[in-house]
Amino acid sequence: MSGNTTVRVEVWPVSADTEGLWLLSGMDAWRSEPVQQASDPHSTVESLLEEHSILSDVKLLHSTSWRVKALTSTSWRAEDESVILTYVGVIGCDDFVRTDWPNATPITREVTAAVGKTIAVEATQAPFPRYIDVLLHGLRHLHFLLYTDSSARAALCDKWKKHLATLEPALAGMYDHDHNESPIILPNASSLQQQ
Repeated sequence: MSGNTTVRVEVWPVSADTEGLWLLSGMDAWRSEPVQQASDPHSTVESLLEEHSILSDVKLLHSTSWRVKALTSTSWRAEDESVILTYVGVIGCDDFVRTDWPNATPITREVTAAVGKTIAVEATQAPFPRYIDVLLHGLRHLHFLLYTDSSARAALCDKWKKHLATLEPALAGMYDHDHNESPIILPNASSLQQQ
């Protein structure tokens, strides 16, 4: 069966409290139906956040990556391949996230260590990220924005800055399977973050 590739969006709603970073949606992102021609990806993400009564709490909404995914959910046709545009939604800081979001999942350094490296691919192959890779890439992207984007830096409270510091601010190195070196990071990153 042939047809056009659809575009869908996903949003990973994440918040920070005194204890750490939390994925508010539980164990996965929230995903949309195909983006309609009369709409756009950003508006579709905002609609997803509104469906979950969280749009007014969003402090930063940023697209971090895209991938092609064959969707197999029962609500979508199995043969439907879509381009998935990934967003991270930074939700306002609170003292304890689980007070308002009891099903929130902690995102810890131990989780990142436990899942290990991404699936290795050749230099000309498309990456095959797991959902955890997509989420961690998005968080590393936010860390990078602390150094490069003043409006993003202003939107991220001190709790975010503290917890993002445990993640390297770059994707470089996630696909390096030849040795155990740390990902490449920005030089003098600590001095940039203080600005």
